[in-house]
Amino acid sequence: MSEFPLPVRVAAGLAATAVEQVRTLPATLLGLPVTVASQTLQASMRVQQHITELAIKGDEALAVLSTPEEEPSWATFDEDLAPEPVPDPEPQARSLLDDYDELSLPQLRGRLRSFSEDDLTELLAHEESNARRPDYVRMLTNRLTRLREQ
Repeated sequence: MSEFPLPVRVAAGLAATAVEQVRTLPATLLGLPVTVASQTLQASMRVQQHITELAIKGDEALAVLSTPEEEPSWATFDEDLAPEPVPDPEPQARSLLDDYDELSLPQLRGRLRSFSEDDLTELLAHEESNARRPDYVRMLTNRLTRLREQ
């Protein structure tokens, strides 16, 4: 064992540790902002988790006091909806071209399967004689081809 008393040995160990810490101080200072930011975010997330846990417990406690809706107003099912009336063919043909020019390509793609072969032929003729947008012409042509192949 050492001949120095315990308090002297502890003091020497503290001094050696302090010197080591001072030598690593520049590297520690460079990483300090990241460490502080990380610890701040962790603390923030812990607070959010605790708040959420409290809200869940509060919901459970308050659920005893309230009675649930039999059928929420936002819940609708296909069976609840009235069937859409089928429009007359004549007005549909007129309205077909009325709003067609304002349709975006995704909107047209969404409606494509609802058009008959005659509708597609009319739309394709309209597109080729007016706007001549290549993507629209290609989509209408492809759908018309697939429809005729069936």
